[in-house]
Amino acid sequence: MNYPIVLRLLGMVSWLMGATMLGSVPWAFPWFGQAEHIEWQGLIALAGSIAGCVVLGGVFRYLGRGANVSIYRREAMAVVGLSWVLATALGALPYLFSHSSIAWADYDSGQRRLMNVADCLFESQSGFSTTGATVLTDIEDPLLLPRCILFWRCSTHFLGGLGIIVLFVAVLGQGSAGKALMRAEIPGPSKEGSQERMQHTAWTFAAIYCALNLVLAVLLKIEGMNWFDAICHAFGTMATGGFSTYNASLGYFNSAAIDYTVLVFMIIAGMNFTLIYLVTVGRGAIMLRDVEWRSYMAIILGGSLLLGVISVYLYEDFDREGVLSDASEAISAARYVPFTFVSILTTTGFGTHDFDQWNQFGRAMLFLLMFVGGCAGSTGGGMKVIRHVLFVKILRLEIEHSFHPNVVRHLRLGGVPIPDPELRRAILLYFGLVTFLFMFSWILLVGLEPDATWTEHNQPLQNKLIDSASAVAATLNNIGPGLGTVGATQNYSAFSSFAKLLFVLLMMLGRLELFPVLVLGMPSFWRSK
Repeated sequence: MNYPIVLRLLGMVSWLMGATMLGSVPWAFPWFGQAEHIEWQGLIALAGSIAGCVVLGGVFRYLGRGANVSIYRREAMAVVGLSWVLATALGALPYLFSHSSIAWADYDSGQRRLMNVADCLFESQSGFSTTGATVLTDIEDPLLLPRCILFWRCSTHFLGGLGIIVLFVAVLGQGSAGKALMRAEIPGPSKEGSQERMQHTAWTFAAIYCALNLVLAVLLKIEGMNWFDAICHAFGTMATGGFSTYNASLGYFNSAAIDYTVLVFMIIAGMNFTLIYLVTVGRGAIMLRDVEWRSYMAIILGGSLLLGVISVYLYEDFDREGVLSDASEAISAARYVPFTFVSILTTTGFGTHDFDQWNQFGRAMLFLLMFVGGCAGSTGGGMKVIRHVLFVKILRLEIEHSFHPNVVRHLRLGGVPIPDPELRRAILLYFGLVTFLFMFSWILLVGLEPDATWTEHNQPLQNKLIDSASAVAATLNNIGPGLGTVGATQNYSAFSSFAKLLFVLLMMLGRLELFPVLVLGMPSFWRSK
């Protein structure tokens, strides 16, 4: 392991983190956002956080002085994994230094329940991993969460969606090292179309990503949001994150135009950015031939239609005979069901209503949807559509091989044979590893999380199993909201510090697709030879 180059690059990531915090500083002043006076508490917290980034970056750069520029796969994986650990810690500083609060402990006496270290790390990692889960119960009260810190919270979505390392390569270059960093950072099976020069590729993806954020922010402003809300919700949409500036999420606006606009951009955010790039250069026909994109759209259309057909059973105020009580409910179902379906599929997690009130079939369908995700090369989390496509094809070949053992068939994707046996092994290994992590974390959470998490918050204790399972699935797959105690109108504040730190690890594992994080715990990974 080339430790000096790793430390040198981590130093540059620390400085980059400090630079991105500068964008939240203007929102501490009255002429930005909705603050009535200068938010000194948030402003001082941001200043202290930026100073911490600068000092830590200087220490890392000093320790990595004299490092050569050669970086190989192992160093690249170390930089990517440690960068996300570093980003989580540095991103938590604004919450910690501003004394942000989860809720009022006693409003009359002014006592607040301050965020502890586990809460701050959870909120930070949830932002960077574009999960969108939160421990905050009231984000609208500037006394609990300063407006400038709220903007930083949404900014972590923007940075996480783009990928800190992708941004790092785009802004700072690194020459031949950029290729290794990009390969370690961009999740999902690789697809054709990326350009030879990694820095140029990073700049291209960054430009498309920023342009889509800008277009969406302008549209949301036209549709009635102020600039603060429009920018924050654009960050949450294109990053498939889901952080909002209101407790009711997008449901606060109660606007069909906003819902449908965000729906379209969530679909775009869940697409492979290579395909989006090809569309912008006039090669959109390639997208229509792409197996993953066709499967992605088929899931959206077929799944939304299925839920739409049975939507008469999803809400408690629908007739038991399955007949809609009035036309307005039919219109609401047509609006809310596709939005919720796409929000969960793309791992965005925005809410327009309480989908936890759906019947058991609808809730079960959403739970299974958490394990699908967006396309490879998108900002979405989850297991990725392409892996599911390949997994089904591999299963079909293996079943055929059981009764035709002498027949040799290549795995095909879009009619093109894929002779590489390593891909089969990698797909099966990934499915097995995700299943193991889910089951192990679920049992661990059920066994160690106290029953008081439910009983003291007026939640049925018998829901502990399903609530724990949905919390693990929602964090591992970077969804955000789950079912029950972590449902659409709930949050993760009731969980113990141990559970929150477990969720931090799961969110990081899901965002980096397991291996860049898992290797950090292997002693052989850190040996010099």
